[in-house]
Amino acid sequence: MTTTSKKPVKKRPVRHDEPVSAKKRSSGKSRKEPVSAKKKSKKKRTKILLFILEIFILLIMVVVLYGVLKVEKVGKVDLPKEEIVINPEVEEQVETTMRGYRNIALFGVDSTTGALTKNTRSDTIMIASINLDTGECRLVSVYRDTYLNLSNDSYNKCNGAYAKGGPKQAINMLNMNLDMNITDFVTVGFAGLSDTIDALGGIMIDVDSEELKHINNYQICMAENLKRDYVPVTSTGYQLLDGLQATAYCRIRYTAGDDFKRAERQREVLMAVADKAKTASPATLNDVANAIFDKDEIYTSLDLSEILELLGEIGRYEIVDQGGFPEESMRATGTIGSKGSCVVPVSLADNVQWLHEFLFKDEEYSPSSTVLECSEKVAADTSPYVK
Repeated sequence: MTTTSKKPVKKRPVRHDEPVSAKKRSSGKSRKEPVSAKKKSKKKRTKILLFILEIFILLIMVVVLYGVLKVEKVGKVDLPKEEIVINPEVEEQVETTMRGYRNIALFGVDSTTGALTKNTRSDTIMIASINLDTGECRLVSVYRDTYLNLSNDSYNKCNGAYAKGGPKQAINMLNMNLDMNITDFVTVGFAGLSDTIDALGGIMIDVDSEELKHINNYQICMAENLKRDYVPVTSTGYQLLDGLQATAYCRIRYTAGDDFKRAERQREVLMAVADKAKTASPATLNDVANAIFDKDEIYTSLDLSEILELLGEIGRYEIVDQGGFPEESMRATGTIGSKGSCVVPVSLADNVQWLHEFLFKDEEYSPSSTVLECSEKVAADTSPYVK
């Protein structure tokens, strides 16, 4: 049998003045230890990261699953496309300047009993226009007392459209008078808004002395109707409001600015809700789903996939601007015969031109023939009364 001789390993002389730690670093065996420890540490960190990722994915799945179960209870209505009025000229705009935007009607109804479908006036009428490419959102309040065509050639306060024909007629009213292409809506009552804000942990609002006089009166009324307790707001300033307090804040109209200021408060609350939702944890979003996904608190044309898509993208949405219609410099008020006190677009056509520039950056927009006809009728009906 052949044997192989090994060369003796030549050891490095050890200096007796060398520190012990240095001695350990100089040995062959100890040189491998830091490498091994580094690998073990890396593997440990990888396992921790994977575990955290798995937990995060699990939380997302729980929220989505919970949303699926809850959305089944949402008051869902299908609006036949053939019954939605879109002015013919607007159909062409959909493929040009309005392309890439999604417009949704938001209605807040004066109801504490779950009457969300019709037979109740929409105190809040908003258009949320979303740029799908950038995530930028713009909000426009259509003042509830604005004198417009109710989509059936009957002219009156625009919030009467919802009372007479529910969301379908209200959407048609917006499309006909404003040259919009809205096909979807979301309607909430007092309970839905209040519960949403509570689930988010409240929102920050700046309350002034004039508002303080009224906010608790509205709270008392709503608390009685909703059969729930309320906490009085006792001081002014920037503060955390709970759901009932914030909803009461939305309803205040007897201060300087009247209904125009109320619509501004409504947009302020909606923007605060959006900001809070963007930073909410999965557990909080779960609470929100539990709070609002109930057929007595929300009524919408959106289906499950659309709701989940919108919620899934909430982090990239940003409300970049907001305003009211008719625009401040192009509106008047007056008591229009038996119709009562109304907000009057001095020129509906000019206001619609402003709206399309505001929402879609279309500086060259020309109102449709339908809008021009409505504009002439509004002017004829209101000119003797406006101030």
